[in-house]
Amino acid sequence: MKRYLFVDGYNIINGWDELKSIADGISLEEARNRLIDILSDYKSYTDQNIYLVFDAHQVKSLSDREDFRVGIHIIYTKENQTADSYIEVRVSQLAKNRQNIVRVATSDKAEQQMILGSGGSRISGREFYMEIKESNQKINKKTNVINNKKYRLWETLEEDIAQKLEELRKKQE
Repeated sequence: MKRYLFVDGYNIINGWDELKSIADGISLEEARNRLIDILSDYKSYTDQNIYLVFDAHQVKSLSDREDFRVGIHIIYTKENQTADSYIEVRVSQLAKNRQNIVRVATSDKAEQQMILGSGGSRISGREFYMEIKESNQKINKKTNVINNKKYRLWETLEEDIAQKLEELRKKQE
């Protein structure tokens, strides 16, 4: 079963305080890059196919382009094509295969209705933010457990190898 997540980029940027303040205070490009970083960490935890979609009308120089960075498909739609319309077409295509699980992160109510009608499921920007926070906490917890564990070399070896090394050590005595 394949899992897909489509993220309406500008909808999420404008819906999350952290990203909105970056877009308003620094630049929209920096907010996009921060969202890509966040999604990259999330992807490594969930192993979903993630498509981050941006409307071309916001940045014409990026229009009709697809990048693949840090495991994320980044789509800049054609000029005059909205992220919503791109997402609707892709969700409809992917949801036809019942083996695919397709979700869309957006707070746009009309878009959510279209997604549900196409066979996908939706997650609001706020719910998605909470899901990201929860996954980050789990990643940090797992990382802390690994970092706090101190191994001795022989604790990491397979039993038969450890026995052979022990025999060699005894012969040296």
